[in-house]
Amino acid sequence: MSADRFDTARRSPWTFIRNGLARLGISGRTAVILAPTLWLTLFFLVPLLVVFKIALSTFALGQPPYAPMFSWSGSGTLSIQLDFSNFLFILSDSLYANAYINSVRIAGISTLVALVIAFPMAWFIARSDEKHRHIWLMLVILPFWTSFLLRVYAWMGFLGRNGIINNALISLGIIDEPILMLQTEGAVFIGIVYTYLPFMVLPLYTTLVKLDQSLIEASADLGARPFMTFLTVIVPLAMPGIIAGSMLVFIPAIGEFVIPSLLGGADTLMIGRVMWDEFFANRDWTVASAVAIVMLVILVVPIMLLNRAQDTVVESEQ
Repeated sequence: MSADRFDTARRSPWTFIRNGLARLGISGRTAVILAPTLWLTLFFLVPLLVVFKIALSTFALGQPPYAPMFSWSGSGTLSIQLDFSNFLFILSDSLYANAYINSVRIAGISTLVALVIAFPMAWFIARSDEKHRHIWLMLVILPFWTSFLLRVYAWMGFLGRNGIINNALISLGIIDEPILMLQTEGAVFIGIVYTYLPFMVLPLYTTLVKLDQSLIEASADLGARPFMTFLTVIVPLAMPGIIAGSMLVFIPAIGEFVIPSLLGGADTLMIGRVMWDEFFANRDWTVASAVAIVMLVILVVPIMLLNRAQDTVVESEQ
């Protein structure tokens, strides 16, 4: 084997990739950015455009259950038909407005409850001995090792009229007859908080574990009480974790379908259930797509506010 061929054989595949990108005029930084951009375009932007196209289409009986938006005439003219009646129907019907408001309310309260529960847990894990932290973190993510649906069904066994909680309270003589806990809004709160609690704990832990203990000691030396130290020192420094955890809980909770369907009652109306009914019960894909687009617009507002707050915190720390 000649020296040139031997050198070529010893080259890593990344060398050929870099050389190929260089020939195309693509720098390494651009290539790194290009990969997630293509991923988001293919699996987020393109499906979103398809949903938006369906939302602007006209309902039709058939497969698919909507009329084509683009049509060619015999003379070669392209016709584009946009139907905004689906959005007008959503805005005029109080059912969808109540579903949006209820979804935001339930998701917001669940996020606050998850934050109140997760903060002490994250603080305990962050301040525990380093050799024990991985054990506590494993216990936090342990529920993810089982099916999400099975965990929700387990709560049905806990909260049912003949469930574990009611049987325990009756055995202890605290109550005489079972309490209605399942098929209530409270059960939905329990299911959402339990399901998404790890998404709040982990960002908080990541922030609190890097917290400088000397700042807390300095606050105590200056005469601040523990509660004031918590409000003026710990909470501001933990704000990036609070914002990140709140986004990870609020965003999926607002569109939750399984938990309200299994744990909630008929009066627990959330937008995920409305979309399910429109897609599969009514087979009205146009209205369901419009509902999804409006929900996305509603989500953009809190996401922008949380991102702005997070950027403000980062800039103040710098």
